[in-house]
Amino acid sequence: MSSMKRLAVSLFAIAWLALAGGGADAQSPNNLVGGSIFNPPLPAPLPPPRIEAPKVPQLDAPIQYDYRPAPRPSFSDRIARCLDEAAAAGVKPSHRAAYSRNCANRN
Repeated sequence: MSSMKRLAVSLFAIAWLALAGGGADAQSPNNLVGGSIFNPPLPAPLPPPRIEAPKVPQLDAPIQYDYRPAPRPSFSDRIARCLDEAAAAGVKPSHRAAYSRNCANRN
């Protein structure tokens, strides 16, 4: 009988601890339904993303050409190309600076 009494007392203690632990969370003001008055309201949810079908190429559509001129390379790219051309052409190193300036401004 003593073991049954111990079992009942231990079960009662475990149940009481489980129920007593849950009461502390309910006293926090941020867990209440309205939350704290000092917390800012939650932002509005984002709109759903737009879903669009990709453009499918047509087999019988005419070919479209792009007639825009290609972008001009930068000045440093032109200088590097002109220095390479001067070295390949056998221009003396003392004359390559003048050649590269003239070449880069010409192109």
